[in-house]
Amino acid sequence: MFLFLRNDRKKRERSADIGAQMDLKPYFYKNLQLDLSLRTVSVTRYILPLREGGSLPALAEADDDFKYVLKFRGAGHGVKALISELIGGKVSQILGFRIPELVFANLSDDFGRSEADEEIQDLLKNSCGLNLALHYLSGAITYDPVAVKIDSKLSSEIVWLDAFLTNIDRTFRNTNMLMWHQELWLIDNGASLYFHHNWDNWEKNAVSPFVMIKDHVLLPQASELDAANEKFKAILTDEVLREIVELIPEDWLQWNDTDLNPNEIKDVYFQFLILRRDNSDNFLNEAKNARAKVI
Repeated sequence: MFLFLRNDRKKRERSADIGAQMDLKPYFYKNLQLDLSLRTVSVTRYILPLREGGSLPALAEADDDFKYVLKFRGAGHGVKALISELIGGKVSQILGFRIPELVFANLSDDFGRSEADEEIQDLLKNSCGLNLALHYLSGAITYDPVAVKIDSKLSSEIVWLDAFLTNIDRTFRNTNMLMWHQELWLIDNGASLYFHHNWDNWEKNAVSPFVMIKDHVLLPQASELDAANEKFKAILTDEVLREIVELIPEDWLQWNDTDLNPNEIKDVYFQFLILRRDNSDNFLNEAKNARAKVI
């Protein structure tokens, strides 16, 4: 199966190319299983901020000599944004989409003390410990829906993915997709699973139709939603969803806004994903109705 070989530089240099390196169909054969585990790196250099916004991501270098887009636990939405990124990225990976390699990224206590910008220094100080990073795709360009047309099958599958994850941030204004080596890559799932910002209503949110799908950049081309629904529901078994949820570090589950312990919080995420999958007709029909209004 697909493994990141830490001592093989050539293999690691290709590790960002998760989707392009391998045919994901074998994962759906009975006797094979995708390795969803993440490597852990230590951040050695803060290079530059990538954009303004709630997540305040930065380009950084790690002790494996590779560059990463680093998402900080000390940014606006804290560890919940990292959990969204982790779950969204791993669901995307298991469904066969191209995503940059995700890694856990350690930030030491003394990192950033020499940073001149006080805002960045505060961000780094508040992000000590385990963060999340994506392999930096050097030379990638933002997907332009006017210049590049995506076929109906892939469009439908991406729309289904984002409706399942309740991802509000793949729009015409901000596609959160990249073209790299003439292939489409998905990035930035930090705005997914927004139910965890209103924890008490998670069951209601799990079966919601997700009306924000009307703004999805690929909705007009998504004419094969039924096929995507059938395919992806079969892949996202209870076992797969449980394995993904179990990847959440306990350190990210020490919350002040709930009395639940880390294992109980994980179980809510697991139950949310199961309910979402089992009630996919709700968001499927919403997407179909929204598409009918834009084509």
